[in-house]
Amino acid sequence: MENNSDIYGIIENWANDRILQKISVGGGCISRAERLVMKSGRSYFLKSGSGNGMFIKEADGLRELAKSGIIRIPEVLLVDDSFILMEFIGTGLKKTGFFESFGRQFARLHRYHAERFGFYKDNYIGNSPQKNVSGDNEAYSWPLFYLNKRLLFQLNLSEIKGYATEKLRKGFHLLENKIETILSGSGEEPSLLHGDLWGGNYFSDERGNVVLIDPAVYYGHREVDLAMTKLFGGFSAEFYNAYHDEFPLKDGFEYREDIYKLYHVMNHLNLFGSGYYSQAERLLWKYL
Repeated sequence: MENNSDIYGIIENWANDRILQKISVGGGCISRAERLVMKSGRSYFLKSGSGNGMFIKEADGLRELAKSGIIRIPEVLLVDDSFILMEFIGTGLKKTGFFESFGRQFARLHRYHAERFGFYKDNYIGNSPQKNVSGDNEAYSWPLFYLNKRLLFQLNLSEIKGYATEKLRKGFHLLENKIETILSGSGEEPSLLHGDLWGGNYFSDERGNVVLIDPAVYYGHREVDLAMTKLFGGFSAEFYNAYHDEFPLKDGFEYREDIYKLYHVMNHLNLFGSGYYSQAERLLWKYL
């Protein structure tokens, strides 16, 4: 892994420009984030500090979101195992109608489809592995994909980390026989998902338009993305009203919301500890 002096040298050689300032940018808990101000006056955004391939997979996700051309995504300029360099996007006040516009754009993003559930490679959600590559059975069956690649994978992580109780194990065992029924009637084409959309993973750019960052991209059921937005707040009623007007959800989405929250809460249990256990158990046993 390069140290940061090596990384700065790589960037200066690539840009044919000298770094004048390195300004720490707060908000991240996994990697180091900096704004690099160059002699030419240009600025770049640098994330560094991980050597597990996370940045390469983040770059893949950002580029996949950018393909849709719907929401502003930071352009990836350079990436390797230990850093990712992106365009620097300044922040500004939200323009009038920000959340209505955001809701409509997000709905349009979800109209960007693939044939299979998952993604061409595994990636990360936060600091947790996220399994996306699967066989045909899972790739063409959302209930199977969601059960095996999302819920049971998180259960296995909780076993390794020592958070799984007998009641949690029993609940997931019962869920295996009910997942098809719980998700029945909601089938759709695989939608392009941000994968980790909470209030800290979007911001308003200089013109007041939304920018999405820090994705955990895959193609799945769009209700998972929307469920994540409900966990920690940060989204207004205008956002949801505009989304539903642009791309209405199928009947029963309110009932299914908690089964989709369960994936993210299990991930938080595995990342941040037992404070999330009771919420995970409550969401799970609601369906049993």
